[in-house]
Amino acid sequence: MQGFSVLNIFLLVLGGGVAGFINTLAGGGSFLTIPLLIFMGLPPTVANATNRIGVFLQSLTATRQLHSHGVFPVRFSLIIAIPAVLGSVLGTYGAMVVSDAAFKKYLAVFMVLMTLITFFKPAAMLSRPEGKYSFARWSLLWLLFFGIGLYGGFIQAGVGFLIIAATVLTGYDLVAGNAIKSFVIFLLTCVSLAIFWFGGKVQVAPGLALGCGSMLGAFVGSHVTVSKGNGFIQKFVVVMVILSAILLMLK
Repeated sequence: MQGFSVLNIFLLVLGGGVAGFINTLAGGGSFLTIPLLIFMGLPPTVANATNRIGVFLQSLTATRQLHSHGVFPVRFSLIIAIPAVLGSVLGTYGAMVVSDAAFKKYLAVFMVLMTLITFFKPAAMLSRPEGKYSFARWSLLWLLFFGIGLYGGFIQAGVGFLIIAATVLTGYDLVAGNAIKSFVIFLLTCVSLAIFWFGGKVQVAPGLALGCGSMLGAFVGSHVTVSKGNGFIQKFVVVMVILSAILLMLK
């Protein structure tokens, strides 16, 4: 990328650190990093693809850290990650074929819709499962996570909010839900990043700069998740949703 100066590197590492912390506790960090990459001179579709390097590294770091703290339900996460990964394949291919102008419009529309869905919190209207999951509960979970994967593959920004909203159906608390979220995002990002990479959409240098900061932010965020617990995470999510909505209205 032309004009990729020391200042660019510093800003991307700093932005990645903030985004990594935000994404680990809640979501919406890409609301910061995608516009930042566009400001650095990347076309919107390339910025969307390049941003996945930072998301990949931060979600890997967060998953490892949360697993080391014993709050990661591995088997369950693998099961619900399957529809998310399948959805991400379709979403990523969709992001590959749209123009830069069309992507910016889709970005604005989907971010507003995602924020509104998070405000209404439809999953909160459903009861947490007790004991074994019913077939209907599993079907709803798979449908929700397929849709989350579709969105995550296409845009990714704010997908953490959707996963946290969907975890009410899993019966897990917000600490375990954050571990589930990090793992699901890690897997769907692996798939998306590979597709974007072979499609020639990824810029390595700015992506790695974001990634370095993202790993540090995710490391700090994972410790805060475990040490502060459900109450802090819930408040943090609410604050980030409000801030994200404000930023969207100012765009």
